[in-house]
Amino acid sequence: MAREDFEKPVYLITGFLESGKTTFLDGTIRQNYFQIPETTLLILCEEGEEEYDEKELKKRYRTVVEVIEEPEDFTTESLEYLDRKHHPERILVEFNPLWSVEKFLNMQLPADWTIVQHIVTVDASCFQVYMNNLKSLFVEMVRKADMVIFNRCRKELPLASFRRSVKVVNPAAEIIFENENHEVEDIFEDSLPYNLEDDIVDIMEEDYGIWYVDMMDNPEDYEGKTVRYKGRVLKSEDLSADFFVPGRMAMTCCADDTQFLGYVCKSKEAPRLEMGSWVEVTAEIHREYLDVYHDEGPVLYAKEIRACEAPADEMVYFN
Repeated sequence: MAREDFEKPVYLITGFLESGKTTFLDGTIRQNYFQIPETTLLILCEEGEEEYDEKELKKRYRTVVEVIEEPEDFTTESLEYLDRKHHPERILVEFNPLWSVEKFLNMQLPADWTIVQHIVTVDASCFQVYMNNLKSLFVEMVRKADMVIFNRCRKELPLASFRRSVKVVNPAAEIIFENENHEVEDIFEDSLPYNLEDDIVDIMEEDYGIWYVDMMDNPEDYEGKTVRYKGRVLKSEDLSADFFVPGRMAMTCCADDTQFLGYVCKSKEAPRLEMGSWVEVTAEIHREYLDVYHDEGPVLYAKEIRACEAPADEMVYFN
């Protein structure tokens, strides 16, 4: 949305300590495209090793900095006070995720303040530590984010897995990878574990999540392709009798936070399939409009369906 659509646009930037929030914001503020003639209010909810040059920001970029040190002080009243004090035209919030991003997204903001962009920064070198120890907090950060920026990326890191960890929680998020020189990199050349040129593209059990996300992002690559994979039968009242969804359950955060991932499949055998049974589907993929998608999406036209054993691990993981 255009900035002029809102009286006072709010840009939320969050990420764990030392994840690159300050570097990202400081660089953004200094860009020509980000300049406005009115005051920008920058609210800091934590201070890391990197610091802002507050005098320069105020003098050259009309940006004033305010620090809120404690979560109990981050209230509607305190934000209204800062609004009256500075009369900003734009607000940037460098937010501490330990204070609960969800709480901030749901709180009442001052009049005319509207969140227009939510960005999460991630230190790729620490991502696996985040997922092992702070997974629920990370999921909360990215669930409604518009953009997730992985910085300090190195080729030897499993970056494709990092991306899937975000996409399964928030398919709409734009994901950017930057190397240690802050240059954006395309890390997905030749990264698929299957060959799209095969007559039948076999999706192995452990690669289901890769296939699901990649087809979501690159539907044109799969148009007219034939795939074969295992899925559990799901039927829905929103689909006619000759449709079903062969898919898998995926863990997005913890054992209590799972969702079913699958694409609609059309087959004359669908009415005879038992809900919850496991099948191996061989199907040709075409993109078309379906009401259940509320848009165009992948539709699988089954060539063969046969009963099969469940995978050794029925759950799909993304890290």
